[in-house]
Amino acid sequence: MPVVAVTGTTMPLPTVLPAAPDDIDDLVVPLSAMRRTIAEHMVRSVQTSPHVTTVMEVDLAAVGAHRAAHRNEFAQWGVRLTYTAYMVAATAAALLKHPAVNASWHENGIRLHRVINIGVATALGEAGLIVPVIKDADEKSLTGLARAINDLSLRARAGQLAAEEVRGGTFTITNHGTSGSLMATPIIHQPQCAILGMGAIEQRVKVVQGMLAIRPMAYLGLTFDHRMLDGAGADGFLASVKQHLEAWQ
Repeated sequence: MPVVAVTGTTMPLPTVLPAAPDDIDDLVVPLSAMRRTIAEHMVRSVQTSPHVTTVMEVDLAAVGAHRAAHRNEFAQWGVRLTYTAYMVAATAAALLKHPAVNASWHENGIRLHRVINIGVATALGEAGLIVPVIKDADEKSLTGLARAINDLSLRARAGQLAAEEVRGGTFTITNHGTSGSLMATPIIHQPQCAILGMGAIEQRVKVVQGMLAIRPMAYLGLTFDHRMLDGAGADGFLASVKQHLEAWQ
């Protein structure tokens, strides 16, 4: 429990701070160091760059079929095959095709990164979230990506990540659908150009080749910095991610 100096002595701070007299029924919970850092970063990001979000719907039937066919095989190797691994792989491929999205803002211009280091937002429950980074994601196979995601997320929740493992990201992904969210407008991880979010996968009725079919669908949302990227470029990148996922073999 944190302590505060009082006239030369120390006394523990309460877990819940007392409310002001006019708000006697309210409780004030002190900010943790992580929550304060997250708050400061979020405010700074919104104040720094104009956020715009574009959304597309993706059919995950091909990914779902591949995952069902290989999930047990991956498990034998000690690797949990998640949809996030496919999302990272498709994003890395799209970033190679659209280098303007794998960029960051600097006073002297826009820096186009030569490496593709993808951060994957990882929830830590009520404590907040952290973004471990998969370095050189474009050079890893699906197995390598799945293994890296498993390792980083487990160690993130155990508080075992090294400082270097949360630095150097050039793009960020958040799979907010794991908690049931369909759409979201995540905040950009400065000074990166954009952040990609995937919503919950739902069985929806769609028209496929002129016939009604039930398909596993999800919304992909790209929030981007309008100083660096325009709508056409953002949509082109997002369409590329969608195409990679829908054509998975």
